[in-house]
Amino acid sequence: MNKRFGSRRSAFVCIVGCIAVFLVGLSACQQGGEVVVIDDDDIGGVVSGPDGPEAGVWVIAETTDLPTKFSRTVVTDDQGSYVVPDLPDATYDVWVRGYGLVDSEKIRLRPGTTQDLQAVLAPDEHAAAQYYPAGYWFSLIEVPAKSEFPGTGPGGNGILPTMRSQAEWLRNLKSGGCMACHQLGNKPTREVPEALGEFASMEEAWDRRIRSGQAGGSMYGGLNRMGLSAALEMFADWTDRIIGGEVPPAPPRPAGVERNVVITQWDWADPTTYLHDEASTDKRDPTVNPYGSIYGALEASADYVPVLDPVSHMISQVPVPVRDPNTPLAAGAPMEPSPYWGNEAIWDSRANVHNPMLDERGRVWLTSRVRPAENPAFCREGSDHPSARAFPTTRAGRHLAVYDPVSEKMTLISTCFGTHHLIFAEDDNNTLWTSGGGQVIGWLNTKMFDETGDEEKSQGWTPLIVDTNGNGQRDDYVEPNEPLDPAKDMRIRSGYYGVAYNPIDGSIWGSSLGFPGAVLRLDPGTEPATTALTEIYETPWGNPEAPVQGYSPRGMDIDRNGVVWTPLASGHMASFDRSKCTGPLNGPTATGQHCPEGWTLYPEPLPQLKGLSDSGSAESSYYTWVDQFNTLGLGENVPINTGNESEGLLALSDGEWVVLRVPYPLGFYTKWMDGRIDDPDAGWKGKGLWATYSTRAPFHLETGIGTPSKVVHFQLRPDPLAR
Repeated sequence: MNKRFGSRRSAFVCIVGCIAVFLVGLSACQQGGEVVVIDDDDIGGVVSGPDGPEAGVWVIAETTDLPTKFSRTVVTDDQGSYVVPDLPDATYDVWVRGYGLVDSEKIRLRPGTTQDLQAVLAPDEHAAAQYYPAGYWFSLIEVPAKSEFPGTGPGGNGILPTMRSQAEWLRNLKSGGCMACHQLGNKPTREVPEALGEFASMEEAWDRRIRSGQAGGSMYGGLNRMGLSAALEMFADWTDRIIGGEVPPAPPRPAGVERNVVITQWDWADPTTYLHDEASTDKRDPTVNPYGSIYGALEASADYVPVLDPVSHMISQVPVPVRDPNTPLAAGAPMEPSPYWGNEAIWDSRANVHNPMLDERGRVWLTSRVRPAENPAFCREGSDHPSARAFPTTRAGRHLAVYDPVSEKMTLISTCFGTHHLIFAEDDNNTLWTSGGGQVIGWLNTKMFDETGDEEKSQGWTPLIVDTNGNGQRDDYVEPNEPLDPAKDMRIRSGYYGVAYNPIDGSIWGSSLGFPGAVLRLDPGTEPATTALTEIYETPWGNPEAPVQGYSPRGMDIDRNGVVWTPLASGHMASFDRSKCTGPLNGPTATGQHCPEGWTLYPEPLPQLKGLSDSGSAESSYYTWVDQFNTLGLGENVPINTGNESEGLLALSDGEWVVLRVPYPLGFYTKWMDGRIDDPDAGWKGKGLWATYSTRAPFHLETGIGTPSKVVHFQLRPDPLAR
């Protein structure tokens, strides 16, 4: 049931202290003319600084009294008032954090307490900047000028010749490389950890740091693809300037509806693991699994599904086995010792679970390895499987699994196609479509699988064929990189990364990584293995007909109107509306850059990188998720970016950004979210978004080594004092 909130404005003289009002279990605190009414499970009061009430700052309440660490964060209103609502019975550390401030002293409080809090002004801009999102610090980095591209190699400017433009460099720096795994700009990345050692130069320090730990090979390889010496020089210059005292501009404090957010967190998993995604409900019906458990995916770090019961605050684990004991480890040994973990190989997963998704029964479907990558005979040439006859496959690096919480049974499913992300179609077969298949897209008829248990017959896959001859049907095709043949179609290698179901026409959309990247549309047809046709729409890069240039999508989603939404490495949220295309959607010219008019780009709300004047920002969100059913409270079909450098969710509501910053612990970085409606009659309390800290380096959070990932619940009140 919703609690009603009441307040009173007046011009009376400030009453010092708090006045307890014992009436129907309520208490009230008055300062500066406002009465803050709370219940016996709330904490409330007024935050003030030397100049009066502090509006738009955070009040954080945290406890370790529950089965797992728990915190709840709210924002003060325009009078500095706050209410932390509906707290479980425990003793809390409560403090104030905000832009322009440093943390106040923590006070021990219990629910039912009214307590005014004293904000502490930052003594200087450097102290204030320690609480800014990582992206503000990252915006100070200075990338090579456009005139430096294409690169001239190790004997020239240090940039590899394969880096043909500044935009390609940025893509590799941002969500096409470094930022696909962790933030850049938080304190551990903008500075150099003392434990790393002493070095003659900052270039040497950076050269050593990128070799650290089990991800060292990936980091070192990534910078070598850009041009190692030029990348090290760029990072070293950035760190040197920050150590020398350079600070970014100050962010604006939360305002308007941003002050209505309630952010709740629970610890889950282990400090040596990292989360990739979580799932709370069926994306097609967010009322599935009301008040139920949240399930996570630990990717390469460990072979279990972390589980949170948000009602009891209990955490647990579901083991994820493999079918074949020869399934290899997903991560190798450390390249060089980590300043946090030394030579310990903290990641030891074989299943490499990447993405969970709930079905209509509340079962948890996973992209998960069940065996080594070499495919069995039914996938290969010579098989009578319909998909293998059309396009045989030899390898699949990740497969499927499903966990039933009722029976507590985990079922493994070997697939002929690789898997990465999942989405259920809204069809009679509850078809589960997958991304990550490389040259193919695969699916599982879950109705057939439930009825028969036959994993071979229940699955299918198809190559990606573009109708370049324009006859509206699938024909023989030319292979990638072969010249177009007017009598044939064309196969493309641009595989699916994100995947989404279009409720308007049943087509399957996805994002394709790379530069400039694209979104894909698959019309399955009647027999997808032989009838499916693909359309490809590249991002508007280098296209003179596009008013705004952008590039390189990552994860994507679609709204109930069939409009596709995706983040771009250029620092945009982008929409693509196929209905706006004015030219042919098939035929010899429909090969990527044929519909610039379908794209609309929205710069994400961070400063642009130092010296850049192009549209975009320092942001580089990992995924866009669309709130199709208004589970947050901003309305239906609101696209929300993961805001990985903003340390918060970025919702585009009526063309305006709503920034839901997670201020504690510093370092919020998520790769996915979903929205659930627990009780449609409970107002804001009966729904919300769920996410998790997804950085591969949870030890980079402000709370340091030993910090596990956290489940994060976002709820939106009608006002900052609603209870």
